[in-house]
Amino acid sequence: MSLRTFFVSRAAQHITGLRRQEKARARAEAERRKTGAMHTIDYYHQADDPYSHLMVQVLPRLVERYEIRIQVHLVSPPPDWAAPDRDRLIDYSRRDAAVLARKAGLDFDDPGHQPAPTQVEQAEAALAALIDAKQAVGRAAAVSAALWREDAPTTPAADPNRVQAIKAEGDTKRDAGDHYLGAMLHYGGEWYWGLDRLHHLETRLTELGARQASAPADPIFPPPPVPAQPGEEKGGEPPVAPVQAGTEVHAYLSFRSPYSYLAAVALRDLAEHHGAVIRPRFVLPMVMRGLQVPATKGRYIVMDVAREARRLGIPFGKIADPVGEPVERGYAVMPYAIAEGRDMAFSLSFLTGVWADGIDAGSQSGLQQIVERAGLDWSVAKGEIGTDGWRAIEAANQAELLDLGIWGVPSFRVGAVSAWGQDRLWVMDAALEALKPHEAADENAVQL
Repeated sequence: MSLRTFFVSRAAQHITGLRRQEKARARAEAERRKTGAMHTIDYYHQADDPYSHLMVQVLPRLVERYEIRIQVHLVSPPPDWAAPDRDRLIDYSRRDAAVLARKAGLDFDDPGHQPAPTQVEQAEAALAALIDAKQAVGRAAAVSAALWREDAPTTPAADPNRVQAIKAEGDTKRDAGDHYLGAMLHYGGEWYWGLDRLHHLETRLTELGARQASAPADPIFPPPPVPAQPGEEKGGEPPVAPVQAGTEVHAYLSFRSPYSYLAAVALRDLAEHHGAVIRPRFVLPMVMRGLQVPATKGRYIVMDVAREARRLGIPFGKIADPVGEPVERGYAVMPYAIAEGRDMAFSLSFLTGVWADGIDAGSQSGLQQIVERAGLDWSVAKGEIGTDGWRAIEAANQAELLDLGIWGVPSFRVGAVSAWGQDRLWVMDAALEALKPHEAADENAVQL
């Protein structure tokens, strides 16, 4: 390992570490106490974003459960760099939000299209008026529901100039906080995306003593439990029966994606739990596909992954960014790993190496370490470095991913069911469960 890799990985470990997070939170709380302010959460709402529609449905529950104040901000859609394949992202977001709504017991069905621009303008005008009247927390959900039903809002509307001013204020405040999406909550220097990160905010508020005594102990939307390992008991019940032999989970991963790392670790456990086979489908990182990943996005992703890794008990933070040649070297080894039936073992070894162990995959010694601990022969693997056979495989994987209506990683497919994001492994869990014979249908099962 070079000195540069050593120091950079140790610096990343410090920046993403629990100790630094705790210090930052303590400073934010000390500042709040000094000013005597309430716990104040900023919420950023994009009118035609389905995830924002889900969030406004739970805002009233948040203020009932915690001694907090929520400031609602109206914002524009994300910039092009944050949505490089905007049409696919928009279509997928509706489909995904519909699945998420059913899981969370919220109201949203994918209408198959976005609301018309005139209806979005009407909704924004109504939301702006509610923001001015300080009534958005309690009443925004009704406006959002009317928008997705394609009904006109029944509440008063702000004039167009005021709407634009409120959106500009929201965009400016969001930009100043280093973010770019709707459905975002911001509290004490940290960002929380929609329902999927709400439990982190609730845990933090509870630790600060802000939870009402009468509030339920369970979070509004609990994170999915980590699946039991084979042979383990879960909830006092015996392990589940395996799926049919040969059942596959296609996993679309990028070696430069820290979310792919989290997903690969959890997916390994999930597949073993169900007796399924993982088929890694490696694709190039976004920046190596000519897409932008500005520093703003990179910073948020790394800090969010660090927080999730701590929750999951997965090592993370000693980072040796593999962008460029290290990724290509790893992908060059993949055809050999596939032939040996060690493709998932190699993927896990590589991802763990660059995101948790600080291994420089661009060096011979670093890649050798990654290869050998995956159970592969280095004398064979090193002969693959510099070859281009992997490019045709990557192109086919990317085409397969796009055919699913998805462009990002990590993504997954079981049969005809697909999902994007390490937060959606519960969708794969349900898809695998649905392949097993059952005497009676589970009325609580997630409908995919």
